[in-house]
Amino acid sequence: MAIAKRKKRFFDVEIPLINRETQLSAYEPKELDNKLIIYDLTRILKGKSMLLKLRTKIEEDKITSIPVEIKLLPYYLKRVVRKGTNYVEDSFSAECEDSLIRLKPLLITRRKVARAVRKALRNKAKEELIDYIKGKKSEEIFEDIIRNKLQKQLSLRLKKIYPLSACEIRILKVEKFKK
Repeated sequence: MAIAKRKKRFFDVEIPLINRETQLSAYEPKELDNKLIIYDLTRILKGKSMLLKLRTKIEEDKITSIPVEIKLLPYYLKRVVRKGTNYVEDSFSAECEDSLIRLKPLLITRRKVARAVRKALRNKAKEELIDYIKGKKSEEIFEDIIRNKLQKQLSLRLKKIYPLSACEIRILKVEKFKK
């Protein structure tokens, strides 16, 4: 007896964070549950090279996605950091309403500055980001980073210490979802 061949089909996956839809191939929609999607946001963000990692989930008949990580690409960072400037990096975990998040901000000064100024910038940025994240859900935070709302607000606060040429969130990653 001949075995019936199964054929892969494309299924639509919604990405509500950026109001887009993409397609994934599988035999059945059940196979797409908990799959990882990597989406390039470079064209949407007008040249700001960013990757968005999403995890799929099935709700009723629809396949939707939840953001898991957002990351600036190294070649974009190399372009932004210029000679004669300093950059300040940090990495810390913070708790938001529905998850534990790892944040890695990148601050670029206009000129070379003293170590004390860089330390003050790092500490103030960490304090501001933890306060900002505390009362929000992870999806809101991802949306604010894509819309550049969080970076703009942070830059205005840090301008009082030292004016920055760039203020970016290099990596935002969900470490653990709360149930």
